[in-house]
Amino acid sequence: MSTAKITVLALAGALSLSACSQNAGGKETAGTLLGAAGGALLGAQVGDGSGQFLAAIGGGLLGAYLGNQVGQSLDNADQAYAAQAETQAHNAPVGETITWNNPDSGNYGSYKPVRDGTDNNGNYCREYQTTVTVGGEYQQAYGTACRQPDGSWKVVNK
Repeated sequence: MSTAKITVLALAGALSLSACSQNAGGKETAGTLLGAAGGALLGAQVGDGSGQFLAAIGGGLLGAYLGNQVGQSLDNADQAYAAQAETQAHNAPVGETITWNNPDSGNYGSYKPVRDGTDNNGNYCREYQTTVTVGGEYQQAYGTACRQPDGSWKVVNK
């Protein structure tokens, strides 16, 4: 089974888990999905056949849990600092790391564009590596954002 299929299955599981929580806010859901994707991708690198599938599912579930915990911990100021860094990363050279930190909470992270390309519609896209450290706990994930015809950016893969 391909890594992409495994990731989709893990994300479906994460969506199911996040739907179970009636009080989940946007940052918890985003953290859950981002963590699930990263965990599934890492898990898919382990083993072959059904072992690889199980490792991806396990990684996705663990990543979903950890991502949800991080999402619960980011306050509005953290999110504002992170959003500003993300915006800067859209125009930064590939390989340049844009960092953010909130001196009040002590939380920090980074965005690093790692690759440029285009989607099927010809839109300019960038793959990112993101990190966040909340309460001393480090998380890392990858995602892709594409520039829309109006100039705005849309995350198309977390």
